Amino acid sequence: MIETPYLLFLGDAPDMLAAKVAIGIRDWRPEFALGQFRLPGCGADLNLTDMTLAEAKAAGAKTLVIGVANRGGYISSQWKEVLIKALEMGFDIASGLHNLLRDEGDLVAAAQTFGGTLHDVRVPTDGYPIANGVKRTGKRCLAVGTDCSVGKMYTAMAMEAEMHKRGLKATFRATGQTGILITGHGVPLDAVIADFMAGSVEYLTPDNDADHWDLIEGQGSLFHISYSGVTMALIHGGQPDVLILAHEPTRDHMRGLPGFALPTLERLRDTALPLAQVANPACQVVGISVNTQHMDEARARDYLAEVEARMGVKATDPYRFGAGKLVEALAAI
Repeated sequence: MIETPYLLFLGDAPDMLAAKVAIGIRDWRPEFALGQFRLPGCGADLNLTDMTLAEAKAAGAKTLVIGVANRGGYISSQWKEVLIKALEMGFDIASGLHNLLRDEGDLVAAAQTFGGTLHDVRVPTDGYPIANGVKRTGKRCLAVGTDCSVGKMYTAMAMEAEMHKRGLKATFRATGQTGILITGHGVPLDAVIADFMAGSVEYLTPDNDADHWDLIEGQGSLFHISYSGVTMALIHGGQPDVLILAHEPTRDHMRGLPGFALPTLERLRDTALPLAQVANPACQVVGISVNTQHMDEARARDYLAEVEARMGVKATDPYRFGAGKLVEALAAI
């Protein structure tokens, strides 16, 4: 188990999107987020208390969590100084980066010397099967996006919270490092060997009660050159009964790919739905989740109304305006 509370390490994150792991913990487990540690030039600010390692230790922090998801998932030499010092001071360290803590000899040595624990949450812990496509009992919902980091995880978590308020059966199924750090369990999908990715999603979402919904954390985008593979595994392994389309309308290109424009919501629907119907012919698109954080409220509400009229399904920003519309769409299935 990863000990809480956390000191969230933002390093030299260039912007808030790069700090999405820390943001997710702050928003969904605020009781774990004791403070933030930033290096000079950091472009992210979670509006948490800036703390030194000594201040955080004195305040009771147990684990330094690397809250940055940089491109390539590597540990820089600048970060190393902080991580080693944290181990010397008695912190554990948790990371969801591709660059594993346990592969860094100096970190391993410091952990052994000072008694700290290195938690690599992006390491599969179970033996996953190859997908077989056999229909499972229960119901499943998957958010698919026009791009990466558009709010697919927030959509599922907001829906789970709303469904629990209404007394409905629902479970958020984490498939990435942020979700795993928030909930304590899940499948680190992009670290699973390719042949077993869809099978790991089947494993994550087993047979359940007929009225139970698994809300599967979406990853990547079918239209993102770098990360489309994980999306395909979720679509086929998840066998979703419903898709939620996720979009961030103020972007002018795909995340990290300046030469690629975002697809329209219509193109996303017309691409993702036939692929989902390969595994589950009854799959439907029932709603749209729009990340409106860069719009004022009036503009956001106007945009959502226009999307609803154009697409013929309910649209909301589930984090800003609540997930009620999306939950009601599931209830109608």
